[in-house]
Amino acid sequence: MLSKKIAAGMLILASEAALAQVPAAQRSNAELSAELTELKKALAEQRALLEDLRRQVVEERLASSRGTGAAGAGTGEGTAQSQPQPNVPPPGGAPQPALAVGQPPKRDIKPPEVAPIFESPGVLTARGKLVLEPAFQFGYSSSNRVALVGYTIIPALLIGLIDVREVKRNTSTATLSGRYGLSNRTELELRLPYIYRSDSTVSREVFTGTAVEKVFDVSGRAMGDIELSLRHQLNEGGADKPYYIAGLRFKSRTGRDPFDVVTDCVRRCIGENATGTGLPLELPTGSGFYALQPSLTWLYPSDPAVLFGSVSYLYNFQRKNLSRLVLDGEREPLGTVKPGAVIGFNFGVGLALNEKASISFGYDHSSIARTRQNGVPGPGSVRTQLGTLLVGLSYRLNAKRTVNVSVGAGLTRDTPDVSIMLRVPTSM
Repeated sequence: MLSKKIAAGMLILASEAALAQVPAAQRSNAELSAELTELKKALAEQRALLEDLRRQVVEERLASSRGTGAAGAGTGEGTAQSQPQPNVPPPGGAPQPALAVGQPPKRDIKPPEVAPIFESPGVLTARGKLVLEPAFQFGYSSSNRVALVGYTIIPALLIGLIDVREVKRNTSTATLSGRYGLSNRTELELRLPYIYRSDSTVSREVFTGTAVEKVFDVSGRAMGDIELSLRHQLNEGGADKPYYIAGLRFKSRTGRDPFDVVTDCVRRCIGENATGTGLPLELPTGSGFYALQPSLTWLYPSDPAVLFGSVSYLYNFQRKNLSRLVLDGEREPLGTVKPGAVIGFNFGVGLALNEKASISFGYDHSSIARTRQNGVPGPGSVRTQLGTLLVGLSYRLNAKRTVNVSVGAGLTRDTPDVSIMLRVPTSM
């Protein structure tokens, strides 16, 4: 039926084209007027016929689409076997916008996911989504120090005292972090840490002249410094184009203050009349200073790997009129203390092993400036370099939960010997 109507429409068009080819000079005005009236009538009929044909085509395609969907639903393979349907409007409805032929699909502006090995994540939380991330970190460090206080007559004979100190330090941190997507490019993060520390120090007091070594054990557990971070993706990025993410982190001093724990000194810990070990009787869990850290993170997809890294600057705010708590409730005035700023950078590479697992390798470095007391460098304060080599593995359990494990090895003497972190981000 449909083919017959199409053929009739084609014959009408052909006849009209033939009449139009007759020279106008051979026809009178009355004939031309009559032909014009007939042409208008035929044009109206053709328009009605074409509209009817278009409506029938739409109805047949919709019926065919429903039949294909029903068959797919019955076999469980409708999504995989169904062909893309043309963008046709329903009868009496408005046409839907269609993707033009040759128009590329919208590019995903979200950075690629990699196994996280550094503190700040690379992939931002989607708008309106909440991600809770429980984490556990363990770190172990040890250091040995031998100080010779005196003078030598010959290399084998020392006149004076020997200070031998060996420190073994264990730190466990349980953290609950929450990240919320303010937009597709901006997220807010709140980090709540709980810290348990234990130190074992083997030493002999330098001013006593004894050859007996003493073991000094101390520990501390409490809430750490709460942190609030804001991160924003600066550009869209893409294939062979880097993604840039700017961050700003604020660190409070909610942890146990190092100036409020009792220090093993009778009256003073520095100066000529110093007595005791100078070590705290209970370990602090916070730094005791407010800090602000801007940072810039970049990710560069280069199939099959993803290159990433960041640079940061941590500024510590000074505190005035500080004093240290010593034995018997005495206070030792310290004045104004300002910890040194920390310049940090890191870089690494991530590889996807399959659709669920990925692995990353990286290096993290921090340069800590000298602490200043009353405008001058503090006693024994020097610039410290921390370098850590890291490897991480990420495995996606399901669409909402992932397990991330990373291991770090210290490359400098001041860096923890080993650190292990387990993180389980879960989308809500």
